[in-house]
Amino acid sequence: MPEIRHLPRAPTRTRRLPPSAGIDAHRHDEHQIAYAASGVVAVTTGAGTWFAPATQAIWVPAGTAHAHRAHGRVDLHLVGLPARTNPLGLREPTVLAVSPLLRELIVAYTREPDEDRPERRRLRGVLLDQLRASPRRAVQLPTPRDPRLVELCAALHDDPADPRTLAELGASVGVGERTLSRLFRADLGMTFPQWRTQLRLYHALRLLADDVPVTAVAHRCGWSSASAFIDVFRRSFGHTPGASHRRG
Repeated sequence: MPEIRHLPRAPTRTRRLPPSAGIDAHRHDEHQIAYAASGVVAVTTGAGTWFAPATQAIWVPAGTAHAHRAHGRVDLHLVGLPARTNPLGLREPTVLAVSPLLRELIVAYTREPDEDRPERRRLRGVLLDQLRASPRRAVQLPTPRDPRLVELCAALHDDPADPRTLAELGASVGVGERTLSRLFRADLGMTFPQWRTQLRLYHALRLLADDVPVTAVAHRCGWSSASAFIDVFRRSFGHTPGASHRRG
C-alpha cells in the first residue's frame, strides 16, 4: 500500500489538472474544500468516492486520508480551513451544493495570496456562512468490503449498463438475492438500486467530462432513455447533463 503523505496544512490554491490526473493519497491537519470550476473532481477515501461537477463542492474533514482524481480538464480550487473548529459540524466527506455566490467566493479566496489579512478573514467569514447554508447532496459511491460484494460491484464498474437484477447477479457470484440485499444495507449503507444509481451517475459524469453526447451517456450507463437519465441527473446535481457540457 502506498505511503500516505501527511501535510500539516491544507493548501489554499488553484490547480489545473489534465484529464485523469490525480493527487496521491494524503492527509492534513486542516479541513479542506475541493471545488472543480470545470470538469469533475472525485475524492476517494477508504470508505468510498465522492464526486462533484461545477455545481457542487466536496468537504474533506481534517485528518481524513484521501486522494483526488480529475475527470475532464479540471480547474481545482482548494480551500484550507483551520481544524480548531468544525464550522460545518461534518465528520466525514460530504458533497455540498454550490450557488453562484459561493462559486465566486471560492474562486476569489483561492486567487488571493494565502495571507492572514483582515480583508481575507472577512472574505473567509462570508464563505463559511455560505457553506453552512449550502444543501448537502447524497452523491457518494461507497466502497464494499465484503468479498462477495467486491466481486459483484467490480463487474458493474466494468459495465454500468449491465441490466441484470440482483438475483441474476447473485447467481453469478453464488450468493442468494436476500443475502446480497442484506449485505448492501450492512456494508454500503444503501440498497442495491440506490448503489447502482450512484455508480451510473459517477460514470455518467466521467463520460460527460470527456464530451460524450448525452444520449450516448444514457445508453452506456444503463438508462432506458435519455429523458430518464436527464431526470435522475437533474435531481442529483441541480442541472441537466447538457448544462455540464456547456460548463465544460
